[in-house]
Amino acid sequence: MSSSTPASRRTVLVTAVTAAAGLALAASPALAVPVRGRTTGVPGTPTEPDTISRHSWTSRRDWRAGLHEGVAPTPGRRAGVRLRTPQGTVDYQDPHGGTTTTVWEYARWTGPVRVLPQPATEVLPSWNAHTPPGTWLRVEVRVGYTTGGRSPWYVLGVWASGDGPDVPRRTSVDGQKDGVTSVWTDTVTLDDSAGRARIGSVQLRAVLLRAPGCDAVPVLWRLAATASAVPDRFEVPPAPPGPASGVEARVPHYSQNVHIGRYPEYDNGGEAWCSPTSTQMITEYWGRRPTPEELAWVRPEYDDPQVCHAARRTYDYQYGGCGNWPFNTAYAASYRDMQGVVTRLASLEQAELLVAAGVPLITSQSFLAKELDGAGYGTAGHLMTLVGFTDEGDVIAADPAGRNNADVRRTYPRRAWENIWLRTKRYNENGQVRSGTGGVCYVLFPLRPSAAQRHALHALGIR
Repeated sequence: MSSSTPASRRTVLVTAVTAAAGLALAASPALAVPVRGRTTGVPGTPTEPDTISRHSWTSRRDWRAGLHEGVAPTPGRRAGVRLRTPQGTVDYQDPHGGTTTTVWEYARWTGPVRVLPQPATEVLPSWNAHTPPGTWLRVEVRVGYTTGGRSPWYVLGVWASGDGPDVPRRTSVDGQKDGVTSVWTDTVTLDDSAGRARIGSVQLRAVLLRAPGCDAVPVLWRLAATASAVPDRFEVPPAPPGPASGVEARVPHYSQNVHIGRYPEYDNGGEAWCSPTSTQMITEYWGRRPTPEELAWVRPEYDDPQVCHAARRTYDYQYGGCGNWPFNTAYAASYRDMQGVVTRLASLEQAELLVAAGVPLITSQSFLAKELDGAGYGTAGHLMTLVGFTDEGDVIAADPAGRNNADVRRTYPRRAWENIWLRTKRYNENGQVRSGTGGVCYVLFPLRPSAAQRHALHALGIR
């Protein structure tokens, strides 16, 4: 299967090509996450050199440092900003017909310019927010160039946690560019990586919106940006098995292929749902899932209705699929006290650091069938979960491309899996050079992770 979206610079599509066809828990997730296998302490920061920097705005200090235009700090234990005093109205005509409302009250938070520790060629944003009915969020990114000047404000997402008739439909925005960088769905990318210009700084802005007269209050809890300049490479250096050997997180197993033909309005149904299926598995690992009321729209004869729900809540109406990376992490973070971020990792060492602490990952990769023994399929782009490692260091994945739920748990050769995930260049079945994601992954974790989990996250600059 391939994406219904026309080919673009972002060639890693989030659909798999297969050869074969409750209620939120009250327990603290940091205390209630089972991990099977040996336990280890969290090792130090991996020594693999990388060209990736991670930037987050999550603390009260972070939010105070920005420019406040009608926003106020959130009350309670979770730091953020909320719409307090509308600064006026803005027009937005939903191009996808989600609402007939065109005038919206707004407030805005603008972050300070963050100078990057090393110049970048790409920036991946993500966010966590709460948008009650009648409210939504627009996330914008502006980058500065090492050669001087800066981009316009790029819109990286028109987003709402729901999709009722009172909010615009969730969407990315095509056609944004300035001659130096362009937006490709969810990524700001340098047009000419061989040229002189590099991205030297990044600035994020969030616009909180609601219908005039609406009393509901949108809240923003996290803005994040991963900046990177991963070198072009067909092969990556191998990392020896590390502290996660013998560790496996007990993640529920869901197959996207169980849902083939269901709700084709969301990118032709389950055959294209690798991303939301993976996101749902990890969200439930942390003890969160939709309520029966939220699932009432799913046909009662469909099993695993929460996967259908995740597809609906991550669907990008411009991209035409459920694989918009930050839309998936924002969906996971819409559950109680959950957080999510899109990032890149530089090595399998870094992934092991998280898995050893009980933080499984959702990874993006593309490969030919012959490149990954045990997969039984090839793909132009696919999301799966990295949940553990065998005693010998091979990868244990909960791969939604399984024929059914019982076929989801897979063991893949370490070296092959490592290379297809981390490389940035590959050959397709016709021998043509195509791109790889260079270690893109989703990291989902609770508001209050355990000490070991927090240590592992902070060691990688994720907070």
